[in-house]
Amino acid sequence: MRKLLLLSALVLAAGLAPAAATAVASPAIQAGPTAQQLLAKTTSCKQISNGKYKTDSETGRTIAVCDAGSAVFWKADMDIDCDGQPTARCNENTDPWFQPDTAFPRSDGKALIADQTPYIVVPSVSSTWNFGNSGLKGAGSCAVIYNNKVLYTVIGDTGPNDIIGEASYATAKSLGINPDPENGGVDSGVTYICFKNSKVSPIEDHGKSTSVGEGLAAKFVQGS
Repeated sequence: MRKLLLLSALVLAAGLAPAAATAVASPAIQAGPTAQQLLAKTTSCKQISNGKYKTDSETGRTIAVCDAGSAVFWKADMDIDCDGQPTARCNENTDPWFQPDTAFPRSDGKALIADQTPYIVVPSVSSTWNFGNSGLKGAGSCAVIYNNKVLYTVIGDTGPNDIIGEASYATAKSLGINPDPENGGVDSGVTYICFKNSKVSPIEDHGKSTSVGEGLAAKFVQGS
């Protein structure tokens, strides 16, 4: 017993007990809705696009943009966007369609960096759909769901006006999709949910994308 008392005194003297107390008092990490909770809100489509989109230039028009209250969504494939500031992974040699800019720039005025910032691509404005009329804009908050994973991103670029289903190298890699701009991507199974009248600032801050997206996703799932 004396040895136990002595050991307790030594532990207290070493300051280990307060550390343990601090660990217990640490707040729990908050997380957004699950993939299943988000997908449950996308089971039916109230189509708002005037017609449908292709997933690739050689495919038919099969993808509708749907309204879901505080968000819009579409279910498509994922092509890889490597546009923006050139890097070792994204440049004119690795990507035959490479462009050194993005529709929506970083806070420093430069183009986004596709292999660093998770972002999605929306179709350029056309008679099929004008994303701005649906409350979406550059740096808007979106959730991308694939294979039971949820990733919060931003609207970072615009693409062809007749094709939908594209996201940055960083988005694909984070979701476990081959991010190679020439032969990567996935043919189906990706759900894109973009929250109306939202904005992440700065656009390139993925931590901010996640915190903003989680909050908006929670409200979306709750129906508010």
